Amino acid sequence: MIGFSFGIKDAIDILLVALIFYEMFRLLRRSGAANLFWGILAFVVTWYLLSYVFQLELTGALFDRIISVGAIALIVIFQEELRGFFYRIGARFSNWHPLTHRTQQSEHYVDQIVMACEHMAKTKTGALIVIAGDNEMKEYTDTGEFIDATISSLVIENIFFKNTPLHDGALFIIGNRLHSAACILPVSKQTNIPQNYGLRHRAALGLSEKNADVIAIVVSEETGKIAIAHDAAIRTVNRDELIRVLSDAFAVSSANAWTFKNMSLKNLKNIKFNK
Repeated sequence: MIGFSFGIKDAIDILLVALIFYEMFRLLRRSGAANLFWGILAFVVTWYLLSYVFQLELTGALFDRIISVGAIALIVIFQEELRGFFYRIGARFSNWHPLTHRTQQSEHYVDQIVMACEHMAKTKTGALIVIAGDNEMKEYTDTGEFIDATISSLVIENIFFKNTPLHDGALFIIGNRLHSAACILPVSKQTNIPQNYGLRHRAALGLSEKNADVIAIVVSEETGKIAIAHDAAIRTVNRDELIRVLSDAFAVSSANAWTFKNMSLKNLKNIKFNK
């Protein structure tokens, strides 16, 4: 009889595999590809049963040929999901600058963003603002117009003023500058998004699904409410919550250079949002 031993190393091995599969399933479920995942899993189980349990040689050989190119097929099918998965892993292990102190300048930028959002909310002016820290995110910013302006409530409101050339699309704030406007974002495929959320909300959520280290602020053109999307979740917020999230999002390093502090955004999940 063959002996069986189970140690700490085996437990860690199983735990790591379970975590990887859990994260992949969560990502696929958010992107609307969960049914495809289950379909592939059913195919693999069927292949195993026919080939190794029932030992059907001809059918098994056919399935073997399909499985042999399965890795390439999976890369093609789950291209976006895999990209988002590895991006999230990178975001979790990135070395962020520690929060040392918050200057009057940082508070000024937060005030300008909040002021612009409040004014646009009152007039029901639709807006989509992305705060991306020091990540240039060229795949998105290159789809819009480069503006390179100081963070100002007046400039932000003018960009999103109805019928202006740059109002349709996302405004990217990178570092301490208004970087690009009228940028195109990926749209979320989630099916459980509230009906009062429109295309801007779906775009904000779609970006947060693919990039865990950004914040997307949405001002609804229909309701005038302000929402925040981060880490594949979106919630409606009030003024105090918006200030709190933005204050935690921006940090000043010891070199007085603007950086983005992703770890501080854990507070976002602890906020009791308005529905």
